[in-house]
Amino acid sequence: MIKGKLYGLGVGPGDPELLTLKAVRLLKEADIVAVPDKGAGEKTALGIVQAFVEGKQLMYCPTPMIRDAAQLDRCHEEIADKICAQLDAGKTVSFITLGDPTIYSTYIYVHKKVLERGYEAELIPGVTSFCAVAARLGQSLCEGSDRLLIVPASCDLKDSMEIHANKVFMKAGSGILQLQDQLRKAGQLEHASLVENCGMANEQVWPRFADMTDNSGYFSVVVVKERG
Repeated sequence: MIKGKLYGLGVGPGDPELLTLKAVRLLKEADIVAVPDKGAGEKTALGIVQAFVEGKQLMYCPTPMIRDAAQLDRCHEEIADKICAQLDAGKTVSFITLGDPTIYSTYIYVHKKVLERGYEAELIPGVTSFCAVAARLGQSLCEGSDRLLIVPASCDLKDSMEIHANKVFMKAGSGILQLQDQLRKAGQLEHASLVENCGMANEQVWPRFADMTDNSGYFSVVVVKERG
């Protein structure tokens, strides 16, 4: 029996027009579209691709926002079980994931497990949130010999602040004001900008991150340009 194939599709940061032609084709060709489900009712990735999955069989995959590594691994194993059962039936599965599947994506853990089991799986790149944010701000991320540092804002940021590079802080969420304070102490706040929910209906743009006074949502990206 011919087994099916799994695709991990990056669907971009929020604007459906930023979907790649390849992602659209693979969505239309898929037998099943796997949808990450964080349990909060809002399925952002599904909203982005909604126009291309009408009538498709959807497979909801629980991806809870937790830090327990063992529990997360069990979730990924269960998702891999569900996907591999469909691949055994000869089905093609497209798993949608925000941004790009190689940048802080939950999907990549499932991808590795499916490959380890001997199935065929392919990563399909998407527009990254920080590239979309830089474009929305009308800024470059790198020029000449500039370096770029990408950091999950939930980690210890002390060493990151000391590195000479343009910086991108992702997934700050409720910790956004703490990040603001750390940038202020490091003397880098005046060079920072923020975009929340880039490309979505509820997008918020702060060209001067220093002007922001409230917490932001999970999909917040801060860009800090190196002085000089």
